[in-house]
Amino acid sequence: MDETVLAIRSRILRLCGERGISVNRLANLSAVPPSSIKNILYGKSNNPKLMTIKLICDGLGITLGEFFSCDEFDKLEQSIK
Repeated sequence: MDETVLAIRSRILRLCGERGISVNRLANLSAVPPSSIKNILYGKSNNPKLMTIKLICDGLGITLGEFFSCDEFDKLEQSIK
């Protein structure tokens, strides 16, 4: 699994854990099909769409900036140097 996808997966799981919500609850809150979220979490989606992440953020009550402003993304190496 790509490092960026792993960071997205980790961030979603951490945010759900902090809020005590399940993947299905997140799906309901964000109006994203549970299968789409599970595809991100279990590596079937190699390139999650930004709109999907935005909807997840809306469901969690955070901005895209808050989602991406964390250690998971700060530690990623640049793909192009």
